[in-house]
Amino acid sequence: MAEPEFPELTAEQKRWAFAGAALFLLAIGFLGFALSNGVMVAFAIGWIALQIFGYVGSLKRANGDFAHPLFKSQVLLHFAALGLLIMVVSRASS
Repeated sequence: MAEPEFPELTAEQKRWAFAGAALFLLAIGFLGFALSNGVMVAFAIGWIALQIFGYVGSLKRANGDFAHPLFKSQVLLHFAALGLLIMVVSRASS
């Protein structure tokens, strides 16, 4: 049985897919940090849950297009969450 052939991703689609994957891996790493230290566990779990539901939902509505504005808005939303996390950590450490 032959496997279906998928179209090649454009450079823009690859960039947005990489950005989403990098944020997801960062969230997984932060979850490990949060669980080991017992701080901000609820945020870490919620952030991963929001990413899963957000990325899957936006990709479903965008028909798998990583360069669709809906997927881009999800990635930018999680960049904002990362910025807020950095601000909270910097305020707590100073």
